Amino acid sequence: MNERIPFEDVIVRNDEYSARQLDAHQESFEIEADRYFEYNVQRGLRDVNGNGVLVGLTNISTVTSKKIIDGKTVPVDGELSYRGYNVKDLINGVYGSSHFGFEEVAYLLLFNELPDKEELEEFKAMISMNRTLPTNFVRDIILKAPSRDIMNSMTRSVLTLASYDTKAADTSLENVLEQSIKLIAQFPMLAVYAYHAYNHYELRDSLYIHRPDRSASMAENILRMLRPDSSFTDLEARALDAALILHMEHGGGNNSTFTTRVVTSSGADTYSVIASALSSLKGPKHGGANIKVMEMMKDIHEHVSETKDDEAVEDYLRKILHKEAFDRSGLIYGVGHAVYSLSDPRAILLEDFARKLAAAKGLTDEYNLYQTVASKGLDLIRKERRIYKGVCVNVDFYSGFLYSMLNIPVELYTPIFAMARVVGWCAHRMEQLINEDKIMRPAYQSVCEKREYVPIDQR
Repeated sequence: MNERIPFEDVIVRNDEYSARQLDAHQESFEIEADRYFEYNVQRGLRDVNGNGVLVGLTNISTVTSKKIIDGKTVPVDGELSYRGYNVKDLINGVYGSSHFGFEEVAYLLLFNELPDKEELEEFKAMISMNRTLPTNFVRDIILKAPSRDIMNSMTRSVLTLASYDTKAADTSLENVLEQSIKLIAQFPMLAVYAYHAYNHYELRDSLYIHRPDRSASMAENILRMLRPDSSFTDLEARALDAALILHMEHGGGNNSTFTTRVVTSSGADTYSVIASALSSLKGPKHGGANIKVMEMMKDIHEHVSETKDDEAVEDYLRKILHKEAFDRSGLIYGVGHAVYSLSDPRAILLEDFARKLAAAKGLTDEYNLYQTVASKGLDLIRKERRIYKGVCVNVDFYSGFLYSMLNIPVELYTPIFAMARVVGWCAHRMEQLINEDKIMRPAYQSVCEKREYVPIDQR
């Protein structure tokens, strides 16, 4: 009988083997940058001017960062619209009538129309009814496999939920819509309960599992389930509600939504599609960006003795930009966006809620530091970097700060994003099913040279 190798020894041997092989063969993976120009390959599906490669059509949202004026392409203040409605008007409309807006805007994205009172109440009732998980799911699936990586936990849970769905593979629109509503309702439970499992078993804190309140909004329920005493202020819930609306959708070209459409095009089931989108979103270049902002701000506090001194903050930001400080990446996180040039409309709207929340919590000095970093960071980048389209503060710059003021643990920052964006994913999945019947299969040009096989004893 073969001797069992201890798991710890397997890890060590794997590390040693991988390091040795990469040291010997890494160069063979590299492709010269000139080859991309030779074949006119748009790396990252974006051309040299930053324009995305057009791969489809959508009626779900519009992201605007430039307009053609007098025959010339001119950068403009960013605009974001859902189904033709400016997101600024949606936010102002919701809070002008003093109700929570997540469910109303989710209805708009899924059905292409703003609901009337009766339609909204019926939709809210459907979301509320589906705020439940299969019997013992929390105990057997979530609590028994705690992980600091809540996104991985959510992905595992989503795939496991397929086992409880007798029509998991049914891709009819009626069934996909039913599955979508269930997942939208369940996402906060999957994320918050996964965090509580990690917090209890790994951090040795008390375990809290609060059931959702079926009469409460999505934002209220997230705070209710997360906090030990389930209490929160109206401003806190409305700030989170606004963040959820602003993160709900952002065009078909963002990485996780594009993933949704690609996997949908293969004929895959809803659970596999949404699990794929979650995996895409968790990357630090996508949904994890606000965590880097928080880490950078913490680093500034540690290295700038007087954060009210604008010149001292600017000097340190210059070091960050010159790869002399923080993570040596040369990036001022939260400043700059792949699409927006002069402004990110989501950042402007979220900044207003961050300001109000900071004032309510006695954190105005911290808010002012964020404003200083934004202002000085923009100035430095404009002076020292060649930015073809302009540069602005993006939504991630303020979202992490807002979440921190809501006492949301950093492990839940990206899952909060997912709780919102799942609505957009589901809308794009249905649009893909309705309008496209071909599998997405882009081309890759092979640059591999032909070689002859050599017998093993001659190598």
